[in-house]
Parts: sequence; C-alpha cells; structure tokens
Amino acid sequence: MRSKIVTADEAIALIRDGDTLASTGFVQTGFAEALLSALERRFLASGSPKNLTLFAAAGQGDGKSLGLNHLGHAGLLRRVVAGHWARMPKVAQLALGNRIQAYNLPQGIICQLFRDLAAGKPGSFSKVGLHTFVDPRYGGGRINAATTRDIVSLVEVADEEWLFYKVGRVNVAFVRGTTADTFGNITMEREALTLNNLAMAMAAKNSNGIVIAQVERIAERSGLPPRQVKIPGILVDCVVVAEPAQHMQTLVTPYNAAYAGEFRVPQASLVSTPLTDRKIIARRAAFELPPNGIINLGVGMPEGVATVAKEERISHLLTMTVESGLIGGIPATGGDFGTGVNMDAVIDENQQFDFYDGGGLDMACLGMAECDAAGNVNVSRFGGRLTGAGGFINISQNARLVVFAGTFTGNGLKVEVNDGKLRIVQEGRQRKFLKKVEQITFNGQYAYDRDKPVYYVTERCVFRRVRGGLALIEVAPGIDVDRDILPNMDFEPIVGEYGEMDARIFNANPMGLEAELLNLSLPERVIYDPERNILFLNFEGMHVRVVEDVQAIWDICELRCRAAGKRVGVIINYDRFRINQDMYDTYAEMDRYFLANYFSQITRYATSAFLRAKLGEAFSARSIAPHIFERREEAQAFLAGRSGDASSPI
Repeated sequence: MRSKIVTADEAIALIRDGDTLASTGFVQTGFAEALLSALERRFLASGSPKNLTLFAAAGQGDGKSLGLNHLGHAGLLRRVVAGHWARMPKVAQLALGNRIQAYNLPQGIICQLFRDLAAGKPGSFSKVGLHTFVDPRYGGGRINAATTRDIVSLVEVADEEWLFYKVGRVNVAFVRGTTADTFGNITMEREALTLNNLAMAMAAKNSNGIVIAQVERIAERSGLPPRQVKIPGILVDCVVVAEPAQHMQTLVTPYNAAYAGEFRVPQASLVSTPLTDRKIIARRAAFELPPNGIINLGVGMPEGVATVAKEERISHLLTMTVESGLIGGIPATGGDFGTGVNMDAVIDENQQFDFYDGGGLDMACLGMAECDAAGNVNVSRFGGRLTGAGGFINISQNARLVVFAGTFTGNGLKVEVNDGKLRIVQEGRQRKFLKKVEQITFNGQYAYDRDKPVYYVTERCVFRRVRGGLALIEVAPGIDVDRDILPNMDFEPIVGEYGEMDARIFNANPMGLEAELLNLSLPERVIYDPERNILFLNFEGMHVRVVEDVQAIWDICELRCRAAGKRVGVIINYDRFRINQDMYDTYAEMDRYFLANYFSQITRYATSAFLRAKLGEAFSARSIAPHIFERREEAQAFLAGRSGDASSPI
C-alpha cells in the first residue's frame, strides 16, 4: 500500500476547483495551519483551486493573518457557511463587499451538520435559531445581497415550529491530531481539544471526498493504543507532518501539558482584582450562579464571573463548561480561550452542543453589544462589523437561566466607587440600549413566552425581561435613574418599583456568596418566638433556584416546628425574594405539607407591589391562599386576630 505520509503541497494538489472544504479549529487551537498555508500558497501561485465552499463552525484564526484568513483572496472562495466571522476579517471583508455568498449559522448547528452528513441525513432539524436572524422570516442567516439561496427552512412538526438546515456534501476535510501511524490512524494526546474531527472525517469520507490530516509526528503501523485513536485510518487519505511553528497547541501557547490533561495544576494564589466597572458587573452576575449548577461563560466580560467565583471560594460548587467541549476545571482566556486546566472531561464539540441544546445548562452568562426595548440582544452584526453568532444562539436559547453582561454604555466609559456608591466619571460615547437592535441574535419575546428568566446586568443597573418588555429592577447605590440611566437610553424601560443593587457588590471585601449559595444563613433566617408562638421566616433577598434550596427551607422549618411541639403561626418576609419558575410547584407542595402538619396560619408580606402580585398569582394558581400584606405590622396584626382559627390559613 502506498504510504499516506505526504507533503502539504502534495496533499493540497488533490483539491479541485469548486470543492467544499470543512476546516477544524477553535480560535487557533486544533487548527491545521500548515494545510491552510499550503492552500493559500497554491492559489497565489496558480489561481487554483478556485470557487471553493467553506464550512467552519467556530472562529478560526488570530483576527489578522493566520487561520482562515489564508482564504481571504478574491476568487479562492465562492461560498462560506460559518458560525463565527470575527476571527477571519479578510474573509469577512469579501462577504461585506458582496464578493462571495455568505451565511452565518449557529456554531452548534454546523457542528451537528457534520455529524448528520456523516450519517447520510439530508440536514438537521432544530429549534435553535427560531425568531433570530437565522430564521428565514428574519433573513435565514444570509449576510449579503449576493446570497440568494435559502439553506434554512421553517417547517412544522406535530404542530410545533422547527428549523431545517440543509447544506451540501463535504469534498475535503482538514483535520488535526498529534500522532499518525503509517496507515493514518490518528491520536490526539497533545491536543487540547478533540473538536469535530471525527464527524468531519466521516462526513467527507461518506460524501466520497478526501480527508487530509495534519499531525506533528509519525508512528509505525499498529503502534498506537487503539483506545487513544480518535480518527481511524480507514477515514484518512493523506497525513502531513507540520513544522512546530504551524502546529501550536493554541494561538499563543506552543504546548502546555496541563491543557492536554497530562496533570492537574495547583490552585493559584488568590489575588483580588480592582473594583472596576467590569468587576462590578461580574459580581452582580455571580449572585445568579446556581449551587451545583452547570455553567457556560461567554468570552470577554462574562469571563470575570469565574474570577469572582474564585475570590468568593465557590468554584468547587460550580461546573464550568466551554462550547469547545470542556467540562469542569478552569477555562482559559485570551488566546488560549476554548482550552482549560483541571478538566473533568473533554468531549467532541458537536456532543457538547447536543448537551446544550437539550437544556443541560443551568445558567449562561453572555455578553451584549446591543439591546432594545423588547429585550432583544445583538452580538453578531453591529456598527459595520460582522462578528457572527458563534455558539451564542445555541447557548442563550437553551440555558435555563440567561444573564447578559455588559457596560451600560461603551467606548470611553469611566466610573469610580467611593464609600459604597457608584459615580459615573465619564459617560461612554456608544449607546447600547437602542430602540431596535441591528440584528436579533437573541429574541426577548420568544424567551419570555417560554418562561425563561433573563437578566441584563450593567455596572449601574439591572433589567429583567417581563411581560411588555424590559423592566428596571435594580439600581446601583449613588446612581440616579433620571440622571444616569434614562437619558442614556433610546427607549424608556418599564420603571415601577425597583430595588438597590446589593451593597456588598460595591465593597472590595468578599461578598460571602458561599453562605448564600449553600443556604448557610437559613438558621439565622428562621426564628421561633415561643412567647407568641410565631415562627418568623425572613426570606428577604433570598433566591430559590433549585430543589435543594426548597429542601433546605423544609428541613430548617421542620426542625424549628418539632422543637416547638405544637402548631405555630407563621410570618414570612418576601422582600426581594425570587424563585425560579420551575420551583413553584415544589415550593407549593412544601407549603401544603406544613399547613397540614405544623402551621396554624401563614401570613406573608412584601413592600414591593410587583412581587406581591407575582407571588399572589403563583400561589393562587397552585390553590394556596394568595393574599400578601404590604408591611410586617399588618401581617402580624392579622395573624394575631386570627389566632386559634386553624381552618383558614392566609
């Protein structure tokens, strides 16, 4: 058998005009730089191959000249279907200049298309992308006027709307690994990620195409441990050994054994970072972290939430994930983004998106470039820039809780914190809260219709998507709504009752989030007064996120009631109380249990009219007396007046 080991130029000579190329990589991690360089070299020398179609899921490149920027030449490409465009500005300029056909699809969809094409399916069904710019009713992911063909269709299955994504075959797949034997079996022991290599190789082979692999070393046939082989040799046509400079582990790191999972690094010493606008935002977002939750943090400002989690010593209570395939550990940032250390597992990129799309994420914290009155968010195309959606649509549509994080204005914003109060020193020149976003990457109404909690966190205030649009729910101490918020928005949000952002956010000391996440403060919140036979439940500022939170309340209340030895009256403070939508039934079941076994009456109070109405609706819908008083004195007086009457709980 002829050896599969060839030079890069020999491998690239197999590509024909009009072929469809699938490229692997995440930023520059796992990217076949030697192959793309050779492809560019051949085109510049001969004008061939030309009119290629490119499929690329994640952003691949340095944002300048590396990566897919090698393909940014007129005539080389005819069509591009990509998830992220900011990393390949040379190709993006061809799209913006109407010189190629161009599509922006969700990153996860492209990953899954590789797998579905490998299985001989005509395309992929998904709800991901509904009511965004990918939906054919909003443009179908087409980037320019030269792009006229629809590759996304709106279909109805079992009375539900779905999107059907259809793309062509793959003629050439560029994959990458560490070691190849002479038959083409490939292992990835020094790679930080496995990405979509196997799915892409299968898609090309089952399309009667070719698979070209870039590796850093060669082994004798049958010399590789079979369990370490990630791409079988039956799928591989050519193997190219790359020079070290073209086989970097990441964009900025030649090789880090910890990124390859060879060992676990010791925990770095905690160094508290300054209280900047970015840290204020990250601190407020960290209040939404669910205990024992599975989290995805977007690139940029949301990455600061992981730093806050470390400072607050709660990282062990969370599982961080990255769409590249990392589960657990500490995600890397900057040019190493997509990799990490101390991971629990590294799975293929398409499998990670299967998990995300199925609702596996408890929370996602993502950036926002633009936001409008409907709560729509744009991160994909704004201000003349084509960045692309990346995995944003998959993640934001399917996480159980979404927190968008960003400064209130951009480009020049300066703030300072003195004595626990925030002051705007210089307002940013760029407005982010607009009447209408340029492109809908996240649809606020669609999220609300699906009962998804969505928060928009800035350094000076917090909004929530409610019925009717964006509502102001919190304001930073020192900030005046009429001076610092409303004049810097192109629309007026819903402004009713709002609270103050937690004072701990604006103090450099640790915020004590561990106690909050673990409900360690519950014994101090549940107090029994034996003289009046009243159990006081102070739930002010409490957030019931998961069933474990309800169980913690259940346990401490039962402990107090058993100690009392008789039925007790109960007063509950619900000021600034929050409960996730999927916890209402569990919470109501707890109420019914205690009314049947321990409580004589329950009275509730909250100063917020909005919260009283919301809780009242929730209790009423679950056959629990809905009345909630405005002040503690009213609740206490009513309880005293009804003492002894156990038949009518309030």
